[in-house]
Amino acid sequence: MPGTDRLAEIRQLSEQLPRFMRLVHALKTQVAKGDNRDRAALVLLFPLVRLGPLRQGALAELVHADPSTISRHVGALVEQGLVRRVADDADGRASRLLVTEAGHAALETLRREREDHLGRVTAGWADADLATLTTLFGRLLDDIAATLPGTEAGALDPGEIR
Repeated sequence: MPGTDRLAEIRQLSEQLPRFMRLVHALKTQVAKGDNRDRAALVLLFPLVRLGPLRQGALAELVHADPSTISRHVGALVEQGLVRRVADDADGRASRLLVTEAGHAALETLRREREDHLGRVTAGWADADLATLTTLFGRLLDDIAATLPGTEAGALDPGEIR
């Protein structure tokens, strides 16, 4: 019957995604034990660097997070000197979040840690397999993002993992 194999593949993918999310959560938990930095707050640096200074509310919308959670994370970033608030040119009463030099350095450290870990995980892979996974995983993420209400394809930052 046509489509049966496709359904089986979709079913298998639907079972693998929760496993992937659990593994990412376990990895974040393991890393957090040995690291005092608030990693959930640090991931907010990715879209701020990629898109430039944003209002806090816009950042919350972009990452699909509760504004109170973003407020707490932004407070931690400001306190650590990784982000500073600057006046919004369009509305002087509002502020935008600007990544500081220390924030850029922290982001680069986080990026290197991720790359080192993925490098170890995929060390035994053929280059073509890694390239195929990277392409298809990016495509999957873009297509999932496109199905979220109010989200344009690719709007979520590739560095954002909550």
